Amino acid sequence: MGLLLPIALLIFGLVILIVAGDIMVRGAAALARHWGVPSLIVGLTIVAFGTSAPELVVGVQAVLSGAGELASGNVVGSNIANVLLALGLPALIMTIPTNMSGVARNSFVAVFATLLFILLAFIGNPLMRWQGAILFAGIICYLLWMFRLAKSGADDPILEEMTDIDEGEDGLPTKTGLSVFYVIAGILGLIIGGNLIVNNAVSIAQTIGISETIIGLTIVAIGTSLPEIATVVVASYRGHSEVAIGNVLGSNVFNIFAVMGASALAGPVAINSKMLIFDFWVMLAAIAALLAFVLTRQPIGKKTGAIFVIGYILYMLALISGTL
Repeated sequence: MGLLLPIALLIFGLVILIVAGDIMVRGAAALARHWGVPSLIVGLTIVAFGTSAPELVVGVQAVLSGAGELASGNVVGSNIANVLLALGLPALIMTIPTNMSGVARNSFVAVFATLLFILLAFIGNPLMRWQGAILFAGIICYLLWMFRLAKSGADDPILEEMTDIDEGEDGLPTKTGLSVFYVIAGILGLIIGGNLIVNNAVSIAQTIGISETIIGLTIVAIGTSLPEIATVVVASYRGHSEVAIGNVLGSNVFNIFAVMGASALAGPVAINSKMLIFDFWVMLAAIAALLAFVLTRQPIGKKTGAIFVIGYILYMLALISGTL
């Protein structure tokens, strides 16, 4: 029972976090519409940051609780899961095209963000506020760039995903009072869920005798990546596999720039030395492999999907064997 309860509470916290993030986004988007805010602004602010709220809350609360390794492990683990699982699993259902407009430029941004994160980690560990400021400036620049692309009428999968939310659709509340309730309930849920995850992740790590990094790279990373994984798997099942690329690239960029940046601004983010040797390079290899498919305009088919999923399983086994 000593370990069962913390695991159950951590999983419960993940469920609360995912549901609360979705509720908050819907409520805030509906409020913005009630106030006449253009959909483009809603997409590039509320929707963009709201969809990363689970990772953002876990990262900041982990740092404030003195568990910085959990924050860095969550970001790296989520980015690895996004590519190998969130692309690998849907590719087993339907071939994912990589030749859509805008995918190449976003792939380069994702690779650049990954390289910048690695560089900053090697320059100084733990990550300090100045490093967090550099990363967070990246998300500001990225969103401004998205805004300019949207104004010019450019076709972009990430931009389409962020702005594809209309009042009366996707379960948005239609009354102002209900919208406010959604926002308040979502924020409270994020705080409660984040606390449950951080506190119980630390408890599990201490009980088993492993680092917070491992918990962040595995349970927490997969849990916070579940919305992306579920979205692309369902989309592929319905014949919309093109959604996968934009979802994965957008999530990876936000994880590094927004989540890691905000976490480091909240306080020092410790990075386990083993991550610098192994996990960072798995993260880079995963996004570089995706870039290779995009540049050659080769679709991601069943064989590649199987390789991605097997690769992720082998990565999990490597983490587990490293803790024994």
